[in-house]
Amino acid sequence: MTELIITVPDIPPSNNKFIGRNNRWNYQKYKKEWAVLIRTCIKKMPKEPYRKAVVHIHYTFPNRTRRDPDNYSGKLIMDPLVQYGIIQDDNFNVVELVLSAGYEKGVKQTVVSVKEVNNAI
Repeated sequence: MTELIITVPDIPPSNNKFIGRNNRWNYQKYKKEWAVLIRTCIKKMPKEPYRKAVVHIHYTFPNRTRRDPDNYSGKLIMDPLVQYGIIQDDNFNVVELVLSAGYEKGVKQTVVSVKEVNNAI
């Protein structure tokens, strides 16, 4: 089983920042910024996209503010994984997505673990 770890020194904005608002251009700006950020944090690219994978996104928040997991669904992270050839696609047939979060005072980071799996998800 092959695993790729990407550590990003930031946390993407909550989906609440965009949902139900006329922020299409603002969303596109963040989407491009996060694609570049993800790319700069990838240390080693796989030779081929993973055909099946478990993607675990772990957010470390700098404070104990209450946050809902569905507002941090990973959209700004998953799309670059496809774009840069880490995973074949980000649909349910290819990816099992796991979200988790923790708190560490003053620390703001996102750790993305992409594990290639050989069996069906």
